[in-house]
Amino acid sequence: VQLQASGGGSVQAGGSLRLSCASSGLTFSRYTICWFRQAPGKEREFVVGSRWSSRLTYSRDYADSVKGRFTISRDNAKNTVYLQMNDLKPEDTGVYYCAATLQSATGWRVKYDYWGQGTQVTVSS
Repeated sequence: VQLQASGGGSVQAGGSLRLSCASSGLTFSRYTICWFRQAPGKEREFVVGSRWSSRLTYSRDYADSVKGRFTISRDNAKNTVYLQMNDLKPEDTGVYYCAATLQSATGWRVKYDYWGQGTQVTVSS
């Protein structure tokens, strides 16, 4: 099983990036997929999650700091989750990780089965 995060880069404040988390080897549609980030010298924090619910419906959970700016979406046919990040701020800088769990929950209450390797996002002022 693999989770491959990509799409990071360097942008100026106010810019946009789209991250991708591609998976292989798991029944993707049954997994909750979340994005976390870790800034230098700080703990890893929850950003957003696509939470699996019944009948293959998904809810979206966002950290307050990214609401209205970030959007998570998924394409189960491509086994990929996307994170569209708009109006980026310097405080969004960090390594972004995707993680997968079979639980219908997001955030740090959850035990994640798989983690991606991370992709760097740098936002300059």
